[in-house]
Parts: sequence; structure tokens; C-alpha cells
Amino acid sequence: MKKNKKENVVTKTTGDTETSPIKQAIYGSPDHPLKIGEIEIPCYVLEDGTRVLSQRGLQTGLGMSASGGSSGAHRTARFVSGLDPEHDDFKALVVRIDNPILFRTPSGGLAYGFEATILADICEAVLKARDRKLLLKQQQHIADRCEILMRGFARVGIIALVDEATGYQEVRAREALEEILRNFISTELLKWVKTFPDEFYRQMFRLRNWQYYQFSVKRPSVAGRITNDIIYERLAPGVLDELRRITPKDVKGRRKHRYFQRLTSDIGHPALREHIASVITLMKVSTSWRRFYAMLNRALPKWGSTLPMALDFKEEGENDNKE
Repeated sequence: MKKNKKENVVTKTTGDTETSPIKQAIYGSPDHPLKIGEIEIPCYVLEDGTRVLSQRGLQTGLGMSASGGSSGAHRTARFVSGLDPEHDDFKALVVRIDNPILFRTPSGGLAYGFEATILADICEAVLKARDRKLLLKQQQHIADRCEILMRGFARVGIIALVDEATGYQEVRAREALEEILRNFISTELLKWVKTFPDEFYRQMFRLRNWQYYQFSVKRPSVAGRITNDIIYERLAPGVLDELRRITPKDVKGRRKHRYFQRLTSDIGHPALREHIASVITLMKVSTSWRRFYAMLNRALPKWGSTLPMALDFKEEGENDNKE
């Protein structure tokens, strides 16, 4: 091992040849293993998002000897290869097993592991060998373990199981939301341009049975709440809350800037215009506010909620969004 001062990472070295940096595990610990029935396998999430199972844990989970280091991987590879040495699927799996991932655990130690989905592949290989009567008597217990494991997870579920065990699922959801907000909400204030067409308010007033004056910008204060409900709350997860946070009210309770001025020009603003156009279309084909709202909830539901009936908005509320 040696320290690469330029990149400040530890790398593996073989002779004079330097290989890839050792990745850091950012989530996971032996105290919170992946549990499938009575089988427990330590698992981790690496800094690049790769989910790994500890090599020793995987071996004991399969009912094999827990020999460590790269020699343990080679032992597992030889076992799988010996099941059917001529089969191409087995050969490809052996190559993967023979190259374990060296990583640094959150506690600072070094460990070997395998990408999480390899567990399903090994189990499938062992069970196929059992079905073809290729297993030795002393290997039958491994097949029994594999059957238990396959019952406990599906291939598409192993990532979710690792995320749940490590606590990464909450971080993943938060990071996904942060990415959405970065795409939709700009750090710079856009120049004001007319964004909500007159037709939007003309249709809103018609469905609400309000008197519409084409050249007037005066609107009932509840119109702002309605706009938040049918536009901004349905634009993308968390967008309205973030817009409220970065567009505070002044001492008079008014917002200095319009919400749409805080959207990004490449993603947020085009998405807003597209959404407004869809809403106007639904308004035009509706004969009442209740029918419009019911269609809106089916076609463009709020993120994370479902409202089966139209809201009346009878209360007088603040005009959070004046356009």
C-alpha cells in the first residue's frame, strides 16, 4: 500500500504497477448486516454508490469457509468453476468472483467485498448445479442455503435490502430531491417575463364563476393559493416549499419576486410552461371547477398525495403568487 499524495487516496500496488484507488465505504457496519432469515451478511455502500457484500460474510452466508483476503475469493471462484467448468455462464461468474473489490470500511479497516447482485448469481448457479445433479454430497448444504437466500430476495430487491440495512435509502431519497431542486430552481433571479398567459386566468375565472376583466390585473386573493395548488405543487417534488423558502415575504406580507423568476431557464421554466399549457387544456374541456379538479388529479397529481375531490377554496387567503 502507498499514499498517492497528489490525489490523497490510498492505492493498491502490485510490483511496480499501480492500480485503481481504494474506494471508501460511506455507509454500513458489521452491527447492521443484511438479514435474510437467520443469515446475516455485512454490507456497505461505497463512495461511488456501489453496494457491496463483505467477502467473509458472503462465504459464511453460503455455508462456506470464511477464509479471508483475495485467497478467499479464489476459493469461492474455484468452487463455482468446479460446478460446471465448461459452461460459459459459470465461467463469466468465476471471473467476477476472482476479482473482489478492496475497500476501506467506515471504521478505517480494509476489507474485500463483492458487488451485491453477485449473491443472486451465485445462488442461481448452485441451484442449477443441484438440479443437474452436479453437486457432491458435502456441497448439498450450500444449495440449501442458496434456496433460503433466493426465497428471501429477488434480484431487483437486493439493492433495496442493502440500502435499508445500511440506512442509505433515506440519504438516497434526500439526494434525489436535492438533485431535482438543483435542476428546477436557479440561484440567480431571472428577469421578469410574462409567464402565465391571460387564458390561464380567463379559464380559472370561468370555472370559479368570477367576473373576468381582460385588462385588469386584480384577482381574488385566493387565486394565489389556487395557482400554488394546481401549478407549483404539481411541478416537481419539493419545488413549492423551496420557492417559498428562497422567496421570503416583506414586512407587508408580500413577496418581492415571483416564483417563476426563481426557476432555472433550461429545466424549471420550460417545465412550468408545459405544465401551464396542460392545465389550460384541462380547464377548457371542463364545464365546472369540480370536474376540472378531478381530471387534474388524475392527469397531473400532486407529488406524494392524492386528492379525490375538488377543494372549494372558500377561505380568503394570501396571494402567494400574483402571476
